[in-house]
Amino acid sequence: MIDASGHIRHHQFGEGGYEQSGKIIQQLLIELGSKDIVRRNVEVNASGIEVAADWNNLNSAENYLGYERTENFATSDLVHNKQHVYTAFRPLNINQWVLSGNWTAKEHSIILNSPGGRIVYRFYARDLHLVMGPAVPGTSIRIRVLMNGKIPGDAHGIDIDEHGNGKIIDQRLYQLIRQTKPITPSEFQIEFFDPGVEAFSFTFG
Repeated sequence: MIDASGHIRHHQFGEGGYEQSGKIIQQLLIELGSKDIVRRNVEVNASGIEVAADWNNLNSAENYLGYERTENFATSDLVHNKQHVYTAFRPLNINQWVLSGNWTAKEHSIILNSPGGRIVYRFYARDLHLVMGPAVPGTSIRIRVLMNGKIPGDAHGIDIDEHGNGKIIDQRLYQLIRQTKPITPSEFQIEFFDPGVEAFSFTFG
């Protein structure tokens, strides 16, 4: 948050911190001379991806999927800028990930070239999100998500159903997993029934 003089007065990374952010906004308005500011705590009914991260169980960090900045790819290095068939293997350590199928790894993303491709990621967090979308605007990609080899059930995120089914129709962040306690290390798998998905990064909460 930047005040009227252009000075940074507060940082907030990601979701949450609503009460503190509200207080800072009130203070900045008062400094500008506003007289009708009511000093009270903000009431936020956050849902979906707006819910604050579960910091006590957050043991997986954001990870980019393009070859420039990715970490913990468990097989050989990503092949740069050309089609390559990857074979997933198990077991994975926490925060490792693998590909299966025909993918092209770009600098900032990975693109699926044929149906049936998969991404497998072992993570430790309440929530799992994937930033992705169709590489060609106007197309859609059908997906299915599994948790530890089973349908997610009550652990499904807002962008899939309890059977793990969903559809990718535009480029954005998709919430795929929201677990209930106890939170334990889990293996996430997403399968794409259509080609053309472009995936950018995983985030966790």
